[in-house]
Amino acid sequence: MEWGLILAAAGAVLAVGIAGIGSAIGVGKAGQAAAGVVAEEPEKFGSLLILQLLPGTQGVYGLIIAFLILTKCGILGGATPDFSLGLYYLIASLPAAIGGFLSAIAQANTAVSSIALVAKRGEGFGNGMLLTLMVETYALFAFLVSLIMVISK
Repeated sequence: MEWGLILAAAGAVLAVGIAGIGSAIGVGKAGQAAAGVVAEEPEKFGSLLILQLLPGTQGVYGLIIAFLILTKCGILGGATPDFSLGLYYLIASLPAAIGGFLSAIAQANTAVSSIALVAKRGEGFGNGMLLTLMVETYALFAFLVSLIMVISK
């Protein structure tokens, strides 16, 4: 049994799985809030869709890290597999996984409040968008740490 393979694959699974779970929870919460508003005011659908989608970016960041890990260690791309850095890739996946999970849920909470803002004041979309995007900053920080770790080896 090749432990490096198991650890590298676990890193890829964690990056995409945990960040994806956070994004699914986040997009679901924001979608529920948006659906209630759209039922009464269908013209606000476009604005609310953007707010709903924002917590989904963390899952994309996790997916990118997973693909990079799988490519770097040779599982994807046809290169000779090199699993000597399996533990390293597992550790490198954690910022994107954990940071993505937590920030997606925090971003969803902000998006839900921003959706309520848009429901009350349609011109408040810009403010709600900016508030929701502020949480994205921390998802990006986590993604960048994982990205730098993965591409540096």
